[in-house]
Formats: sequence, C-alpha cells, structure tokens
Amino acid sequence: MYNLQYTYYELIWLFLIYSLIGWCAGVAVAAVKRKKFINTGVLNLPVCPVYGISAVAYTVFLSELKEYPLFLFLGGMVLSAVLTVITGIVLQQIFHREWWDYSKYRIGFHGYITVPLLLFFGAAAIFVLWVGNPLLLQLIHLMPYSMGKVNLIVIMSLLGLDLLSALAVVGKWRSYIKRMSGMTDNMQKVSETFGNAITSAIQKRLERSYPNLSTEKILQEKSRKQPAEEKKFAEGSGFYKLVWLFLIGSFFGDLVETVFCRITMGWWMSRSSVVYGPFSIVWGFACALLTALMYRYRNKSDRYLFFYGTIVGGTYEYVCSVLAEIVFGAKFWDYSKIPFNLGGRVNLLYCFFWGIVAVLWLKGIYPLLSKWIEKIPKKIGPVLTWVLIVLMTVNMAISALALDRYSKRQRGVEAGNSIELLLDEHFPDERMMRVYPKAKLVDKQPKAENGDNAKSRD
Repeated sequence: MYNLQYTYYELIWLFLIYSLIGWCAGVAVAAVKRKKFINTGVLNLPVCPVYGISAVAYTVFLSELKEYPLFLFLGGMVLSAVLTVITGIVLQQIFHREWWDYSKYRIGFHGYITVPLLLFFGAAAIFVLWVGNPLLLQLIHLMPYSMGKVNLIVIMSLLGLDLLSALAVVGKWRSYIKRMSGMTDNMQKVSETFGNAITSAIQKRLERSYPNLSTEKILQEKSRKQPAEEKKFAEGSGFYKLVWLFLIGSFFGDLVETVFCRITMGWWMSRSSVVYGPFSIVWGFACALLTALMYRYRNKSDRYLFFYGTIVGGTYEYVCSVLAEIVFGAKFWDYSKIPFNLGGRVNLLYCFFWGIVAVLWLKGIYPLLSKWIEKIPKKIGPVLTWVLIVLMTVNMAISALALDRYSKRQRGVEAGNSIELLLDEHFPDERMMRVYPKAKLVDKQPKAENGDNAKSRD
C-alpha cells in the first residue's frame, strides 16, 4: 500500500521553497558564466517552478524508494529527465525556439538533457528525501499553521498573477511575430512596434536571458525560410494529432488488453479506465506521450527507440500506479509475483515490452494512424476534436467520482449529499466490479491538515 507521507500544505511549501532554491542556483550559475546578474526564470518572481515540481515529484513518487539508494538515484535521474524533456518540448512548441541546447555534449538526448545533468538529478533526489525535506519540514512547522495558510494564499496568488502576465506576453509575442514576419525590410521598426505593444519588461528580460528568443532573430530566420502553409488537418505532431492519438490509443489499448486477458486467463474481463465505453486512459496517454517525446527521433535505429521507450514506458507506468493509489485509493495492477519488479508497480519484462511498443508504434502504427487522421476534413476536424475532448473529459470526471464513491462505500462511508446518492444509484458495487474487476482498494491514510500537528514521517 502506498502511503503519502506529506500533507498538501507541506507539499505546496516544499514546491515554493525548492522553486526559490532552484532559481538561486540558476542565477548563480549564469552569473559565473556571464559575469553578470541574469534572471534565468520565465517568471518575474524569484522562482523556477520546474525545480519545485521536480522536488515534489521526488517526494510523491519516490518516497517509498528512500531505503533503496540505488533505485532512488536512478528514479531521480529518469523522473527528472522526463520532466526536463517535456518542459523543453512544451516551451519549444510555445515559442518555436529551443531554450537550452546541450547538443555539444557527447552523450545526451538531442540537446534536452546530458549525462552530467542526469547525475545531478539523481543526487538531487537523494538529497531532497534524505536531507532537504526533513530540514525544511521542521522549518515549515515553526510557522503557525494559520499564518502559513495566509502566506501560502498570498504567495500563490502572486505566482498566479505572474504566470498570467507571462502567458499574456507569450500570446502577444506569438501574435506579433506572426503578423510582422513578412515585414523584414525594416527590422528595427518591427522590433520597436513589438516592444511598444508589450508594456512590460518580461519580453526584454527573456531575450537577455535566452538570446535564442530574440524577436529580431526569429523574424530574420522566418524571412529566410517561410513555413509552408498547412494543407491538411493535424499535420505533424501538434495538439490535434496528439488528441486523436490519445483517443485511438485508448480504444485499441483496451481492446488489446481485453484479448490478452482472454488468451492468458481464459475469460473476458473489462480493462476500461472509464465507466462509459471501452477506453484505457493509460494506453491513450502513453500513445500521446510516446509521440510527443519521441516524434522527432522516429527515424532513429530500433535499438535507440527501444532503449528510450523502455525508460519512458517504465517511468510512466510507475507514476500512473502511484497516482491511482493517491487519487482513487485503488491498485489497478500488481506485479509483485513477477520477477524483477519494483514495488509491484513495474517489472523488467514489461519495461522491455514498452520498449518494443515504442519501436512498433513509431515505425509502423503511428505513420498509418497519422495518415488516417490527416484525412479528416480540415473544416470539421477542429470542431469534432473539441467535441470529443469535452465528451471524454466528462466521462473521465464521472469515472473519477464513481471510483471515489466506490472506495468510500467499501470503507463504510454513507452518502452525504445528493451527488453521492446519485452515484450510489447509477454506479453500484456490482457495476463497478464489472468495469474494474482487477482493481484492489487500499486504505488511504488520513492526513492531518493542521500544520501544527502534522508531523514529518521521514
């Protein structure tokens, strides 16, 4: 059983403190390299959220590996590598620029990550769980809980406003880049127009910190090579393509698992993640994730794709297992009886299976599905996609509520409102057991919400 050892109050404080520490470290490194102060963060506040997210990810997903230093070290490496690559891809999709580039290093993941950085992440995971968290939790609990909550509300509100301002700048930035991309005869005028439109120092600060984001540089590159006009729906590996891959992967993933269970166990069982329809959300997200992370490397060798698919797939399955227990209080799979498993969440054999899937997906299945998706008429494609997104979101929300209520019923908790009564009526135990026959409910440890009484169980 997974026991989350931290309250949400503690996790938010840890996120903020590690974000501040990460920002200080980034500024210090930049100061040494460039001999001057540079705010390397995306936001105006002295925080770098990616470091806070990484520290919280170590805390939530790797706490049960605390007594196993080697696995904790490897887990920190893999988890941070995935987060770093995802962050890099997201920023590149937003700005159409690479924010950092480690391609000059001999061993790495195409500029996103490098071996020295991976080793640092592994050491950071050990530091966070062995040293950082125990020390910081003691400091956090020195503050009266009521004062701590007020401070959190104020800080998170400021952080939210800072994020909104950054997103607004990004929106204007992209709009002006697109509008001005043809006006290359007077680049200085373009830059001045863009600067006047954004009455903020964010744009200039980002350009100083990350020269690749220079408006002038982007426009000059666009003038040299204008992108071809999109002629098909969901070309490349953009948002619409990933949504359709998620939906198709969810359906066929459920189908494959159902047939596999019939062959190996001799009976038909539901493998769906939702209460309406045969959709395995884990497989859907896996298809979208593999495509987003590995699309640009689809022409690499099979060994290359197998290696990275094994790492990404194993990490993904482990994270999904922990999240399922935290959110729903249920285990949807248990590999404890399979050799070379890690806490029953993943095992070496199935990690290799993820590697094989990555090769088959990128070399064979994805190209075929991509062609089918791009045949959807461009006029109706976006509308149809958003309709399906809304329907699947509602389906997932209802399923989450039904699972939560199912878990509470097993613990003898009576319905406390009209919504819970409705869930009891439409999703009784018999139906839930048919939809989730392999789910094992686990006791969720109650967490103290009062910071004065909450104790670190490190």
